[in-house]
Amino acid sequence: MRLTTIPRFRILPALLLAILVFSCSYVKDPKNPYGLDIISEGSSYLESIAENPDNELVDLADFIPNVVIDIRYADTNNFTGKKIYTDARAFARKPVAEALLQIQQILAKDFLGLKIYDAYRPYSATLYFYEVYGDTTFVAAPWKGSIHNRGCAVDVSLVDLKTGKELNMPTPFDEFSERASLNYKNLTAEQIANREKLVTVMTENGFTKYEHEWWHFNIKNRDKYKLMDLSFQELDELTK
Repeated sequence: MRLTTIPRFRILPALLLAILVFSCSYVKDPKNPYGLDIISEGSSYLESIAENPDNELVDLADFIPNVVIDIRYADTNNFTGKKIYTDARAFARKPVAEALLQIQQILAKDFLGLKIYDAYRPYSATLYFYEVYGDTTFVAAPWKGSIHNRGCAVDVSLVDLKTGKELNMPTPFDEFSERASLNYKNLTAEQIANREKLVTVMTENGFTKYEHEWWHFNIKNRDKYKLMDLSFQELDELTK
């Protein structure tokens, strides 16, 4: 039996077309290049709240009396040197806000309070942070997303309510060095005591610590909350 062969010049164009179609079908979305499950539409966010009220992102400045808000990413005083947020706002999931309120009440007995440097962070910021500083010790891996993107992480310090001044901590916020580690010992006794005071009150009230950053804490059970990429302005519009 004679086998029929297809001329090579007829196979090549078809092969190139197939490769082109395959490649085009896998063009990355620049806003979500790793194909993560991210809430980026207001309607999806509202649906999630309808399913579970704990999904609501609460404005911490309104929810926690006397809390100090110092959102560094709304200014240039951060490791990127650029203004990332348009507004100095701090949002967190409802259970996170409730836990922080409880902590604020506990601290107030010693005339202390919380200072919040960052809370909910849109995923777009996480993408940019990794471009600027690609060390996942201090910057979240964008292929996983940050717990900040879930509204379940806060960057905090302690302030003296009488003076409004931050307590003497091991480093400034977002100093990416070994001094920021919870295990670093070459500090003053005051710095170690203040760090321990912050870690203790946070971990005794629903949060877990992060070894490399004394200021970073995650609420327990955070994985049940989805990553989000809604701006602060979008959140405001959705709650009006």
